[in-house]
Amino acid sequence: MTKSAQKRTNILGFLSILALSSVTMVWMLWHFPIATGVGTLIVLSVYAVSARLARSIESDGMADLKRGNQGA
Repeated sequence: MTKSAQKRTNILGFLSILALSSVTMVWMLWHFPIATGVGTLIVLSVYAVSARLARSIESDGMADLKRGNQGA
């Protein structure tokens, strides 16, 4: 398989997964609006907490590197 054919396959796979996810979310929102909204808020909250934790861990690691503590 050539690189361009593999690239097209990857793009097609990405677009099909994106379309399937979108259709699933719209279907769930249509049939279960409150539960879908609550679930979406929970997932977004988990992402926000994870991003905040990652930022704090990253800044602690950078401070250690600036002081010369590279760990074991």
